[in-house]
Order: sequence, then C-alpha cells, then structure tokens
Amino acid sequence: MYNEPIFLQPVFQERIWGGQKLNTEFNYEIPYKKTGEAWVISAHPNGPSLIKNGPLEGKTLADAWNSHGSLFNKKADNNEEYPLLVKILDAHDDLSVQVHPNDQFAQEVEGQPYGKTECWYVLSAEPGAELVLGHHARTREELEKMIDNGEWDDLLKKEKVQAGDFVYVPSGTIHAIGKGIVILETQQSSDITYRVYDYDRTDAHGSTRELHLERSKEVTTVPHQPADTNQETEVTGDLTSKKLVEEKYFTVYHWTLSGKAEQKLSSDFLQVSVIDGNADITVGEKTYSIEKGSHFILPQGVEDYELSGNAQFIVSHT
Repeated sequence: MYNEPIFLQPVFQERIWGGQKLNTEFNYEIPYKKTGEAWVISAHPNGPSLIKNGPLEGKTLADAWNSHGSLFNKKADNNEEYPLLVKILDAHDDLSVQVHPNDQFAQEVEGQPYGKTECWYVLSAEPGAELVLGHHARTREELEKMIDNGEWDDLLKKEKVQAGDFVYVPSGTIHAIGKGIVILETQQSSDITYRVYDYDRTDAHGSTRELHLERSKEVTTVPHQPADTNQETEVTGDLTSKKLVEEKYFTVYHWTLSGKAEQKLSSDFLQVSVIDGNADITVGEKTYSIEKGSHFILPQGVEDYELSGNAQFIVSHT
C-alpha cells in the first residue's frame, strides 16, 4: 500500500497578522483577507491535512497515522500522535512575542502530548525585516520584573533576516516573526502558545488578545541559550543537501536539485515541501509532477525514488 508519495492539501488559518502572500507567492486559493498560515503537513486536530491521492484519498493525515501506522513505521502499540507539523507563515504584520513549553510542561499542565520546539526557513523577507529571538534577562527575577514593567526594548533580542536564513527555536525561547517575513516552519505537532506581548493591538471590537504572562515566566529559559545547529552540506550528483538541524525531535534539510538524483528512503518517513522551481518524482514506473507549493510524505512503501528537474526543497523526518 502506498508505494507512492502521499500528497497533502494545505489547511489555511486566519490570523490578525496575516496577509495575501500565500496567494501571490504560492498561488494558493486562500479563504481569508488575512490568511496567516498554511498548515501544509499536519495531523493536528486544529487543522489536519487531507490526502489528495491513492487508497486513502479524502482521509486526513491523522486517519492515516491512526489506521495505517505501518506507512510511517509506527509500532502497533504506539499510542503517540503524529509527531511533526509543517506550516508556511505570512507575517504581513508582526506576530505576538511568545514562548512555547517543553514536553513535560505540556503533558503535566496542559494535558497535551507535545510541547513545541520549532525551526524556520526564511522563504522571503522585505528589506530590513527582523525577528525577535531570545531575551537579555540574566535571572528569572530580572525576566519577571522586565515583563511586569513592560520593558520590551530592553528585554527582547532582535536580529535582521533575509531569504535563505535558518532559525532554530527550542521550547522555552522567547520569539516572534516580524513584519514582512514569510517562513516555512517545521515543528513538533503542538498548538500551545503563551503570548508575552502583543504590541497593545486591538481587534475590530476594540479588544486586546489574551496574554499568558505567568505561564510565559514559568517556561522561558533563563538566561537565553543561543542555538548552534552545526550545519553540514553534502553533494551527491545533481543534488546538494544542506542539513539545517539535527535534534531530538526532527532533522531538517534544504535540498537544491539541478538535474537528476536517485535516492533511497533512509528514515521512517520523509516530509517534503517544494519551496521553489519545478520537478518530477518517479517511484517505480510512475512519475509525478511537483512544483513550488507541493507538499507530500514518502512513506515506508517507497524504498527508492528519483528526482529530476530544477527545484528547492525543505525536507524533514523524526
């Protein structure tokens, strides 16, 4: 079963900070004026992807995980939920400053299976665009004081980014994607967010969004620990593979294809997002056309496959 890619339909999410770039940059038919997120590979209950092909067409990725776990080399007695979630985010405006819990806190306090460690590949960024990554507090007492007093300029660490940058965001890291940035995010399959600061924004009814200050103070890592991802590049024929991060929850690569490449599936399953260009993927005797905005999973039934064309990919596995 499924000796072919599992192609997935994105699920779109309306956000106060969203825009139209998911249409203009990816040609998606988006449903909202402020479309902030496309959940492109998701089994999360808040936005599960639909399968577009094969025997499970019309089912969700969560259905496939639960009823056909062998596709992902899931053990029969494994009650865990699908572990990863891939999104594309369009920050037409600044996202709130936020922080996510680790697994232990998520399980003990929120009753959820996963905390949220994530990483971002910057797909595009307007000139001068910047994001928040970390903080300047030296102790937890100092962190709490600066949050309580609203000393945001002194507390928050900011850095400029451009297309092609990669950012690793472990749980406990205060962060925010800035205005004018489009990213592809690979993360644990979690939707737990503690909002620290929201620029005092109000909605159409004059209401501010809820903040989660006490939770934020509890889960933030103090002092901030800059992440070192030890990136490595490997060239095999016409495929250049740059390992962006290899950590506990996921390994993520950026692939550049300029011709043909024969590959073997060397993980339980492989998540693939086409972020630029056009290509074909051949499995057995069948060839599938893929393009910027295509997202699919290579399951256990795919042992060997061939890529051909000129394209860039973000690829990930557990």
